[in-house]
Amino acid sequence: MSETETKIKEFTVFPFGPQHPVLPEPLQLRFTVDEERIVEVVPNIGYVHRGIERACELNDYRRNIYLCERICGICNFMHAMSYCEAIEKITDTDVPARARYLRTIWSELSRLQSHLLWLGLFADGMGFESLFMQLWRDREIILELTEKTAGHRIQLSTCAIGGVRKDMDESLIGQYRSGLAELTKKVQAVDPVFRNDSAVKSKTVGKGILPRSEATHLGAVGPTIRGSGVPQDLRTLGYEAYGELDFAPITHDTEDAYSRTLVRLDEVYQSIDLINQALVQMPEGPILQKSTKFPEGTAINRVEQPRGEAFYYIVGDGTIHLERVRVRTPTFANIPALLSILVGHEIADIPPIVLSIDPCMSCTERITYVKEDE
Repeated sequence: MSETETKIKEFTVFPFGPQHPVLPEPLQLRFTVDEERIVEVVPNIGYVHRGIERACELNDYRRNIYLCERICGICNFMHAMSYCEAIEKITDTDVPARARYLRTIWSELSRLQSHLLWLGLFADGMGFESLFMQLWRDREIILELTEKTAGHRIQLSTCAIGGVRKDMDESLIGQYRSGLAELTKKVQAVDPVFRNDSAVKSKTVGKGILPRSEATHLGAVGPTIRGSGVPQDLRTLGYEAYGELDFAPITHDTEDAYSRTLVRLDEVYQSIDLINQALVQMPEGPILQKSTKFPEGTAINRVEQPRGEAFYYIVGDGTIHLERVRVRTPTFANIPALLSILVGHEIADIPPIVLSIDPCMSCTERITYVKEDE
């Protein structure tokens, strides 16, 4: 080849996932790399086919509560609550005040479990095996409270159209307070590792930078966008009892994986505070207001899940079957941002950057259908 001829640059393409020790989710990312530098990322999804949206149209709309709970095991209560809120909008069903507080308490309990689970997985992805086991052991406090509340360690199944099915007596409230106080101490013990450890910072500081403007443009949600300094949190809309509690969205502005880690870490303390506030302010009264109406009309409902905004679109035709159910989970919204922040980094940076958005592909993939006349 002469000196005047242009050499063709060779790139390597390799897959990350869908089965990988670091990524406990069925997602494949195909990386094009120039030696160690990532130049392009293409997602390959569709490994989990569950047909939940279609099943929601075949079920009695009241049974869909249990089905929507299983869109995500960790966020199960929030999925049930969001579905119930949408049905309540269509049927003009008022939710008792005590039920609104109970829903808020259990939503924050779900957020606690999710963030503790993620912090453990993130530690594992960086090679901190003992920290991973410590955090999952601490998470047992939340699982025990969940079991004492509803008899299950993961699935609460306490949400109902018009309120909730379970109540909390003074004994259980006391156990919540003592359990959360113990959890606070345990999280404070490992807090300095995530904030100050040089090994953690070497894998997160300056990695996966998502500028504020790009986070907004790409439609990122949850801790992913709040880690870019954007105070976007649907809880500020005041749904359920959030409008009666004192809190503000937690943000960090370094725009990298370290920033997104600190958002989730600080939200652990915030969730504990919100639960304690709700336990103090929760009024007495009924917990369920039954409705005899069948859902007829259209409703959109949004809630702030641990990973960000969950969007429910429901159409009822006045029968026990819904005409359409559409769910958009936060991971779907965060995938474009993930593809953007990976480019330019090295192969060794892939695990902490991917984990920094807390992906949940089983939530994202529900596989719908298209009617013949559409």
